[in-house]
Amino acid sequence: MTRIDADSAREIDRMLEQTFADRRLSRGERQALQGVLEAAGSSEAYLQLFRARAFEFARNRLAGADAREVLDWLEQVVKLVQPGLGPPRAARAYFSPEDDCVGAVVELFRAAARQVDVCVFTITDDRIAEAILAAHRRRVAVRILTDDEKASDLGSDIERFRTTGIAIRADSSPHHMHHKFAVFDARTLLTGSYNWTRAANEYNEDNFLVTEDPNLVRKFSTAFERLWAQCET
Repeated sequence: MTRIDADSAREIDRMLEQTFADRRLSRGERQALQGVLEAAGSSEAYLQLFRARAFEFARNRLAGADAREVLDWLEQVVKLVQPGLGPPRAARAYFSPEDDCVGAVVELFRAAARQVDVCVFTITDDRIAEAILAAHRRRVAVRILTDDEKASDLGSDIERFRTTGIAIRADSSPHHMHHKFAVFDARTLLTGSYNWTRAANEYNEDNFLVTEDPNLVRKFSTAFERLWAQCET
C-alpha cells in the first residue's frame, strides 16, 4: 500500500468511526460522506478502498455488538458507494407526448421504499401528486425543492404537500430554481426537461432519462443536498 493509500485508509477509518456511534447514518453524516466521495472524483480505486475499509470495520465490530445493527449500518454506508443492491438497470429515455411519461414517474414513486428527493420547477399534475402522497403515507421520506414563484401558481400542489407534513423548501432568489430531477432510494435518478405538469405529458415536446448510474446518482444527490441547505422552508 502506498503512503497515499495508507493516508486515505486512515481518513476513511476515521469517518467510519464517527458515523458508527449510533449504528446509523444521519442526514448530515450521509451528506458529509457523499461530499468526500465527490471530492475524491469517484475514482474506482478510491471506491474499492472505501468498500474494503467499511467491511473490515464492520467485521471487527460484530463481536460483542448487535449484529443486525452493525449490518444495517454497513448497508447504509455501502449504498453511498454503490447505491442500491444488484446490478443497475439499463438507462431508459422518455419523450412526451408520445411516451407514457406520467406513468413512468408514478411507477418510480410506487417502487420507492425509503426516500425520494424531488427537485422540480413546478408540480401541477394530480396523478403525480397522488403518487407522492401515497409514498408519504407509506412512510417514504419525501423532500421536495421547488421554485418559490411556481409554488404559488394556480394548480400547484406544493401547499397540499406541505399540509400533509411533506418536507418542502423553495428558493428565495430573484432567479428561478429551474431543475427537473428526482433521486429515488439513493439508487435511481430521473432528470430531463420534463416538468411535472399535464401539459408536459400531453402536449409539450419534453424528455427525461431514468438511470441507475451510481456516479450520476451521487452527483445529483450532492447537488440536492447543497440546494436544500440553501433554500428556505
